Amino acid sequence: DLHKPIDKRIYKGTQPTCHDFNQFTAAADTIALLVGFSAGQVQYLDLVKKDTSKLFNEEGPNLDTSPPPPPPPPRLIDKTKVTFVKWLPETERLFLASHASGHLYLYDAEQPCGAAAPQYNLLTQGEGFSVFACKSKTPRNPLLKWAVGEGALNEFAFSPDGRSLACVSQDGCLRVFHFDSMLLQGMMKSYFGGLLCVCWSPDGRYVVTGGEDDLVTVWSFAEGRVVARGHGHKSWVNAVAFDPFTGAAQAPQPPELSGGEEEDEPPDPLVRRSPAVTYRFGSAGQDTQFCLWDLTEDVLYPRPPLSRARTLTGSGDAGVPVPGLPRSLSRSNSLPQPAGTGSARSPPPDVPPALSVGRFATLTLQERKGPPGTEKEHKRYHSLGNISRSGEKPPGGAGSRGRLDTAKVLGTALCPRIHEVPLLEPLVCKKIAHERLTVLLFLEDCIVTACQEGLICTWARPGK
Repeated sequence: DLHKPIDKRIYKGTQPTCHDFNQFTAAADTIALLVGFSAGQVQYLDLVKKDTSKLFNEEGPNLDTSPPPPPPPPRLIDKTKVTFVKWLPETERLFLASHASGHLYLYDAEQPCGAAAPQYNLLTQGEGFSVFACKSKTPRNPLLKWAVGEGALNEFAFSPDGRSLACVSQDGCLRVFHFDSMLLQGMMKSYFGGLLCVCWSPDGRYVVTGGEDDLVTVWSFAEGRVVARGHGHKSWVNAVAFDPFTGAAQAPQPPELSGGEEEDEPPDPLVRRSPAVTYRFGSAGQDTQFCLWDLTEDVLYPRPPLSRARTLTGSGDAGVPVPGLPRSLSRSNSLPQPAGTGSARSPPPDVPPALSVGRFATLTLQERKGPPGTEKEHKRYHSLGNISRSGEKPPGGAGSRGRLDTAKVLGTALCPRIHEVPLLEPLVCKKIAHERLTVLLFLEDCIVTACQEGLICTWARPGK
């Protein structure tokens, strides 16, 4: 029943910033909920057992509405905003909370936080990260402390098998860790600015990020490389999500290459089959636009390029040439403007679209572009994107955990240049709100979005 909430709470002195339900323990008699706050606290609630409430890293205003308890202990673990909270997969008590300080803490919901500031022992460290264990004679929170990157740790996501943890930070880095061993498994750098959101493909093969470069970036976990970027937003990308109900029924396999002398012959660029929809994902941005993307086999498994096709714009499939920069790139508020796009090639007209967009309820392509010259120029310094989601000032100077110099990594495997990987254009790109979009969720029968205005909207799926 969307007309009457099952629970409603009003907080004073601090604002909720994130939340997560424990899907593993959810039942008719328990709904465990975590809520993170701007002042650094984390609250545990059970929406069925109304008397169940715990506070972690507590200080300042009393978040409970019951009679005031004794004065709370100081907020000794972390005084910065909670940016994201998440229950560990298939666990009843363990959860992670990330902060604008760049720290990530592992909590046990059944253990106290202690009356004194925690002391830590270094467990392990690597490029851009350190992991510490809490020193205590008795069990207490936090169990572990991770220091990741520089600036705020904006979001993190567990892989579908629960073994790997992907983190995105204000320093523009995606870092993927093996959670149990605390080892760095892979890394990627944004084209520009910080990364704000991250998600895994349903099969755990790919990670998609969005951030202050206005791009969505697809990173292959198995290959450790950027396989594609997508440009359709005119400001920062706040949320990305894969659609687990659309795409290939089985895990995609690379196309087999025929043996013998035929391998030396280049493929005929005029003989192509329609690329199947392998993955579908969406993105929502501060430009109030929702974009829907298809990641197909011709992008994931490009054919070897022709020997003569070594051009500035060529970067992938000889059968389906990668187009040059879309015209929308010139209207991006954040993306640095590349040179030499005058000779960009267009995709061949005979490649059929992977989706009939007209069936996507009100989310159609018709409103994306008007007649030539009617679109307003998107000015960088008038962008919503110049207001950081984390509320923190952009980090300056060298950080203690190691900051990657964008100029040094641009053009490497960590951060390919724009022309070095396929550049996707969205199937759907439409303004759907008046304020910045903050939430994107794919359900079996609909798509859910939420914006900073407080509106939660449901959208019909294609064909529904």
